[in-house]
Amino acid sequence: MINPKIKESITNNSEELTALRRKLHSEPELSFEEFKTTAFVCEYLDELGIPYRKTEPTGVIAEIQAVPGGKTVALRADMDALPVQQLNTHVPYASKVEGKMHACGHDGHTSMLLIAAKALNDVKDQLPGNVRFLFQPAEEAAAGAKAIVAQGAMDGVDNVFGIHIWSQMPTNKVACSPGPSFAAADIIKVKFKGKGGHAAIPEACIDAAIVASSFVMNVQTVVSRTIDPQSPAVLTIGKMVVGTRFNVIAENAEIEGTVRTFHPETRDHIEKSITQYAESIASTYGATAEVEYIRGTDTVVNEEESAQLVQQVATEAFGSDAVYDEKPTMGAEDFSAYLTKAPGSFALVGSGNPEKDTEWAHHHGNFDIDEDALVTGAELYAQYAWAYLNK
Repeated sequence: MINPKIKESITNNSEELTALRRKLHSEPELSFEEFKTTAFVCEYLDELGIPYRKTEPTGVIAEIQAVPGGKTVALRADMDALPVQQLNTHVPYASKVEGKMHACGHDGHTSMLLIAAKALNDVKDQLPGNVRFLFQPAEEAAAGAKAIVAQGAMDGVDNVFGIHIWSQMPTNKVACSPGPSFAAADIIKVKFKGKGGHAAIPEACIDAAIVASSFVMNVQTVVSRTIDPQSPAVLTIGKMVVGTRFNVIAENAEIEGTVRTFHPETRDHIEKSITQYAESIASTYGATAEVEYIRGTDTVVNEEESAQLVQQVATEAFGSDAVYDEKPTMGAEDFSAYLTKAPGSFALVGSGNPEKDTEWAHHHGNFDIDEDALVTGAELYAQYAWAYLNK
């Protein structure tokens, strides 16, 4: 199942892989602003002679068409960075852009897929099907996957595979279990309106700060007292804006948060309950509530056969001890948009190494990748495509 020429190609190009990652890391671009990254990907594909087309406003869809009309497997990498200030500025590839950083590993994903494309292009005469490469923008905005799917990214695709570098796992370990792996992620926005006035005359007012505080302190009971404890759910309030001045009782309060779930029925229940709860709290104080519940990414659910294929490929390519049992995360991934169009799976490749200081949490200013993991990721991309097409 493992193609030795693919392994040899990626091993031989390991230094180039690291160089690609470092270049992208030093030049981060935010969601739907990846214009230089898109151009760089296109230039690299031009050198390989792999046809592609750009998506709008950013992103690239490329394809090795070895067998027109044959099976097509899609490989996806995201490209966007985060509005995070890099803290580990001692590294020679530190971000050159103030306030922007590849703090989640997308620079690694893009680099791995480019080298995987190079390796697969070397064996295109042996491919029994087609390989599509999706260089996706705006994963951090939970909008990029939907955008390129709408532009035909998944048309004619039979299976789809993605990878995420994972700092919480030891370097070179591979995790891909059947079933849910990343949670659905939604946004909640609540606006409370009371009645403002002078801080010295509270009896003439309805204090929106009190209303909002009551909501924040008690809304967790929606999860702790109305959801089955065996159905994972997280409700987090991350932002609250209340009032205008120290001696003015607040008339308005705005709250924003997120809900993470794995099961559709849990998601539906929480959406309904938050609205009821906000309106009830507001009514108690004589205020009003306006609730906006925005559904974001769906749950990433690894199809059983695809996940088992990942495990088989990882075992044959890297050894039986490479497969790692990583529990599902309440983090979110818009890879779920591809799985609505075709079966597939989403793997984690470990890059956590205490000796290289690469165990920092994703989205932290000190985040970094153990670059030894890049070779593992690039080969996993390419060998999965080879294995799927040769099933």
